[in-house]
Amino acid sequence: MENTNIDYSSSHLAILLIIVFFLYIGAVITSNRKSHLRKWPFIRCVFWFFGILSVALSLLGPVASQAHMNFSIHMAGHILLGMLAPMLIVLAAPVTLLLRSLPVSGARRVAQLLRKWPIRLISHPVVATILNIGGLWLLYTTDLYMMMHHNLLLHIIIHVHVFLAGYVFTASIIYIEPTAHRYSFIYRSIVLLLALAGHGILSKYIYASPPDGVPRTQGETGAMIMYYGGDLIDIILIFILCQHWYRATRPRLIQQTQSFGV
Repeated sequence: MENTNIDYSSSHLAILLIIVFFLYIGAVITSNRKSHLRKWPFIRCVFWFFGILSVALSLLGPVASQAHMNFSIHMAGHILLGMLAPMLIVLAAPVTLLLRSLPVSGARRVAQLLRKWPIRLISHPVVATILNIGGLWLLYTTDLYMMMHHNLLLHIIIHVHVFLAGYVFTASIIYIEPTAHRYSFIYRSIVLLLALAGHGILSKYIYASPPDGVPRTQGETGAMIMYYGGDLIDIILIFILCQHWYRATRPRLIQQTQSFGV
């Protein structure tokens, strides 16, 4: 597949990612200076670092330069940008950190914004799943995949969508951040299983029928990367969701056992 000047400045993107990384670190320093708050967990800084690194690896360097010519590498970039990076950044809890680092008035305005109906709609697990998995079906089963390699703006929009849709979906399934409207563990588990099924079926579809212009061998390899790489990320999401579920029900279980004299 031929590269058609999809050549937005790698140096500008690298600078942007560096700025975003250090903005988080600056917010951590600001938060830790507030004596009434606990120190920000170092592990969240680690998650942030590897989340930004995953974005960088998918958009800069060998992966980015070869993705338009090799579908297998493109799919590896998809796993990094659309699944691993969103999960790591959700675990870094940037919204919570922002609320902690802002003055009270600013934090209240941000909290009010997060309660607005458009945010509530987009962050609904079903809507987030449609935006995430549905977007991938649209990309790989239509001419959109070919078109994005011929149009710089479309190329950028699709990559931004892949990341943001992955982030919103992950945040709607595992509640790391404060959420005004929480859905039950059973509800989110069902949505997650449906999302896994949609992602897996799409992988098999790509294996059998790669996008136009993609050689069959690359399509098959890319589909396997999508299937097994996606499964690995999904296993982590399932583990986190189950861990949260266990923690939420554990006090009730202890109380029930005590009532039976155990």
